[in-house]
Amino acid sequence: MKLLYAGTYGSDDPTRASFPFVFAKGAIEAGHQPTLFLAGEAAYLLKEEVAAATQGVGWPTIGELWKDIIAAKIPVFV
Repeated sequence: MKLLYAGTYGSDDPTRASFPFVFAKGAIEAGHQPTLFLAGEAAYLLKEEVAAATQGVGWPTIGELWKDIIAAKIPVFV
């Protein structure tokens, strides 16, 4: 199944910013084909410094989640 996860939150709300990354990672683990779309504040999560400093409650940093997204070759549109 193909899935699209859209993110619009950035470092000002790290838990909500983590949602599309965590969901896409889970979709891959479940055998689906996710795609990420980042808009607005979420575009700042492309910066390594911002991603490394942004961590949602109970999850790894966005920087760590990016590594999983890249390793899984999940398409990302900004």
